[in-house]
Amino acid sequence: MIGQHPADLGGHGGGGPTEHANPTETQMEDFTNTHILVGEFELIEPHTLAQASESLRTHAGEAVIMAGGTDLLVGMKMEHIRTKYVISLGRISALKRVDTNSDLVIGATASIRDVAHNSVVRQQYCALAEACQSFSTMQIMVMGTVGGNLCNASPAADTAPALLALDASVHLTSGVREREIALSEFFTGPGGTVLSDGEVLEHISVPAPSLSTGSAFLKMGRVAADISKVSVAVTVVRSEDRVRQCRIALGAVASTPRRIVAAESELLGEKPTISGISKVSQLVQQAIEPITDVRSTAAYRRHLAGVLVGDAFRQAWLRAGGGEIT
Repeated sequence: MIGQHPADLGGHGGGGPTEHANPTETQMEDFTNTHILVGEFELIEPHTLAQASESLRTHAGEAVIMAGGTDLLVGMKMEHIRTKYVISLGRISALKRVDTNSDLVIGATASIRDVAHNSVVRQQYCALAEACQSFSTMQIMVMGTVGGNLCNASPAADTAPALLALDASVHLTSGVREREIALSEFFTGPGGTVLSDGEVLEHISVPAPSLSTGSAFLKMGRVAADISKVSVAVTVVRSEDRVRQCRIALGAVASTPRRIVAAESELLGEKPTISGISKVSQLVQQAIEPITDVRSTAAYRRHLAGVLVGDAFRQAWLRAGGGEIT
């Protein structure tokens, strides 16, 4: 969970604020060390959201919010982030909830592990469960948070494509006003969100799936514990043997995690076929804007996106109760 400062945060599984940021040799020489926190700062531990928002406003421009800290503390150790105040959300118990009574409601500091192992999430929101299970290590899963992963706003954030494909929204509060927006409107660029001064993410809401709904998440990285080269999530709602709804979202292929609306509409009302899925994959490849960096080339990312979209669609269709696609 997080305030307006782009560096806060607490969710790994998606890297830092920039998708493929890696320190240069010159930057590495500037590091005093990567094992202890060098700069002095004051730790603030509010017990309510109102107190957290007030602290953000009081120390505007000088404070960051910490959810799980799996990105923030690394950034502080490497001296990429310097701050006078760290506002920890760890003592606000209401933010840790995972409520499945109606719609799925995930508090900003609910851990990746708690969401991954929630039985309702695993049964009804498969894409999200798989995204959380894909996080690098058990330590990160225990400490990292869903809110932190989103507010860190990495284009490669693992939970973002899954939540986009599940039509999630985020509830923001500043202690003065509250608002709820679609997750698709939340990201503004690498490390950037629509959060304003004093505003924090309180929870994420995901609509309860209708009957005959299936979802899937797939991710490809260099190794199991790495940030994704490409991640894909697909949700399909089936009506007999035809597609009634479809949402396709990708990560690490553009400046923000995003849905590919043009591809989503291709199969609406149609019976899925191999040729139809191939067309969807092509539309996805045309819509994305991958880059070349130390993890992959743009060409390979584009190719991989098409393959993973097809695989994720087939898995989602099967989970929606559809048959084998021919």
